[in-house]
Amino acid sequence: MAEGRDSHQSKEEQKITMLDKFMMKMRSLPMEVCRTTWKVGHEDPRRVIHALKVGLSLTLVSLLYLMEPLFEGVGQNAIWAVMTVVVVLEFTVGATLCKGLNRGLGTICAGSLAFFIEYIANETGLIFRAVFIGLAVFFIGTAATYLRFFPKIKKNYDYGVVIFLLTFNLITVSSYRVHNVLKVAHERFYTIAIGVGICLLMSFLVFPHWSGEDLHNSTVIKLESLARSIEACVREYFQDQVIVMEERSSEDPIYNSYKAVLDSKFMDETLALHASWEPRHSRCRYPWQQYVKFGTMLRHFGYTAVALHGCLQSEIQTPRSVRALFKNPCIRVSGEVSKVLMELADSIRNRRRCAPGLLSDNLHAALQDLNNTIKSQPRLFLGSNNNQTTNMIALAAAAANQKHEKDSGVSLSSVKTDTSALIEWKTRRVADHSERKVLRPTLSKLAITSLEFSEALPFAAFASLLLEMVVRLDLVIEQVEELGKVAHFKEFKTGIEIIVAREKSLTETRKELPPNLPSQSIE
Repeated sequence: MAEGRDSHQSKEEQKITMLDKFMMKMRSLPMEVCRTTWKVGHEDPRRVIHALKVGLSLTLVSLLYLMEPLFEGVGQNAIWAVMTVVVVLEFTVGATLCKGLNRGLGTICAGSLAFFIEYIANETGLIFRAVFIGLAVFFIGTAATYLRFFPKIKKNYDYGVVIFLLTFNLITVSSYRVHNVLKVAHERFYTIAIGVGICLLMSFLVFPHWSGEDLHNSTVIKLESLARSIEACVREYFQDQVIVMEERSSEDPIYNSYKAVLDSKFMDETLALHASWEPRHSRCRYPWQQYVKFGTMLRHFGYTAVALHGCLQSEIQTPRSVRALFKNPCIRVSGEVSKVLMELADSIRNRRRCAPGLLSDNLHAALQDLNNTIKSQPRLFLGSNNNQTTNMIALAAAAANQKHEKDSGVSLSSVKTDTSALIEWKTRRVADHSERKVLRPTLSKLAITSLEFSEALPFAAFASLLLEMVVRLDLVIEQVEELGKVAHFKEFKTGIEIIVAREKSLTETRKELPPNLPSQSIE
């Protein structure tokens, strides 16, 4: 009875605890909603403008229902204009153009083909008409669906093909029962055209957001993110205090910085696709293909930042006393690499060519300083004496082989007397003991040397990654120069001193790549 009473009491306590947690969440819900609302708008104020544009567009298209003269002219098909605004109006001009023109083109092609099918079907009897419509729906649906697998169709016109399928089936199938389908199709086409027109006017005339500019700005942000990530990673590697992995925040700024670069492939390709639909709206050119190519190069460069960050989380670490010997040269190299990346970001932001000889003498001097520092510590990377280590390894191998041969030799103790066998066994035991005395100091010295070498291996990997980063940095500079030529950036003026406010960018709030990508809804 007592056990049953205790279990019942514990269940009641659990229910009270769950109820308290639920009430606490409900109390904090309004504050959390307000905080999230402010955060989303503060990160990108254009989101607020886009929301207002959608609301205004829906209000304008709703006038087809609310105003009696317009409703009499359009009728119940005004709902198609509302659906078109909801589906077509996107964040950027390029996305709206892509979906709007795809929807219009798909509707026109489907309507024209449906009228042709209807004309042929009317020439046959009622039964043959149903069979003909069924066969037409089957073949057209199969062919259009197969076309969606073509790479160029899937990339540029997939939404238009879906709208074509939807409109064609609606008109063709309904024409079998509805006699005035031609009039209904005309009214729907007009309302869809009204919806697309309102979307295009809102996108072009009311605070337009261009995909080409977003692609340009995201490239600048990626360069700055990589610069911050590399410099912060090297500084954390050489810091004095030890950071326990459990105490690390889940929002690691180093990880988030290079992750935004590595995950940018889909966003770059989407923005480039929408930028290809946009007309030239200013004197600036946005060669979207070149931006995608440069984004690929940045992701390859970002892999070295990932490997560099992995050195911080490795289970085998070089002692901090050893790391301190190379602290200043490594921090100097990372600082110069970050400075070059920030200068590249500044040149793209201002649409001007980068300075000639961007890999400055300071970077080469930093590399030379790191090389000299590594050469000044040969014991860490080559052992105390390379020949001595080789001799010890050879001696240990020879002793092991000699012992193996003795053990594997043919024993004749079975044909000897017990006394002779005992004497031979004692003699062998003394010889083995003397060999072990000689071998133990040799193996101990070898183990000590190997321990010193294994402790230096993690830093050797870290230093090699820094050198690899400098080599890849030269390829990044070449891509920026090529981008400047294609985009017709301004020439670099030698008389103007370029000052990159790197310290300011390290302390300011980190910019992220906003995923303002179009939805893939189909209505």
